[in-house]
Amino acid sequence: MKTAVVCSGGLDSVSLAHILATENALSRIISFDYGQRHRKELDFAARTAERLGVPFHLIDMRTIGAALTGSALTDDLEVPDGHYAEETMRITVVPNRNAIMLTIAFGVAAAQGDDAVATAVHGGDHFIYPDCRPGFTDAFAAMQSAALEGYAKVALHVPFVRKSKADIVAEGAKAGTPFAETWSCYKGGDLHCGRCGTCVERREAFDLAGVPDPTPYADPDFWREAIAARGEVA
Repeated sequence: MKTAVVCSGGLDSVSLAHILATENALSRIISFDYGQRHRKELDFAARTAERLGVPFHLIDMRTIGAALTGSALTDDLEVPDGHYAEETMRITVVPNRNAIMLTIAFGVAAAQGDDAVATAVHGGDHFIYPDCRPGFTDAFAAMQSAALEGYAKVALHVPFVRKSKADIVAEGAKAGTPFAETWSCYKGGDLHCGRCGTCVERREAFDLAGVPDPTPYADPDFWREAIAARGEVA
């Protein structure tokens, strides 16, 4: 099955690309520039495509992203520190981001003769991002089936939608994912900050999976404090 991967350059989507490559199912990588402050992630997506020997499609969505205001990922708003599941992390929501990206990716896949589009949404995303939940992915798959009826059959592949980020780390490690060649931090500095929600989640996932984390963090110990604080609130 020829599968296109929507790849941000982050740990989850790069791991998914490597897993599919080991199954000889990866056809291409599709990435999106929507004006995200951590645009450097796209360099990691491009390197993934080069490393795995597949075409790389970079879709320019900056004009669309400029209209999707109110997110700390695209506006001049501070990215909060703390655990990924904190209410404060909702400011990182970019409305309809996955729905828009997947719609474009399905068009590319259909035009290129692919059998599926894969995205690395996972269980840890459910609390914050509505377009990462099973209800959304099930509905989107049904919508795309109707949208392409009579033209192409393209499936939606979401192998992590009910799994944790620690599961992704474990599976990615088995597929030989070079985790140092992935970017998660929403702040987009020279190093992973170690303090934003996605850095905390990344560091925690390696710990839970029992896999060494090769990532240099500006604040390598904050994640424990964030998890402890989350436990006190829960």
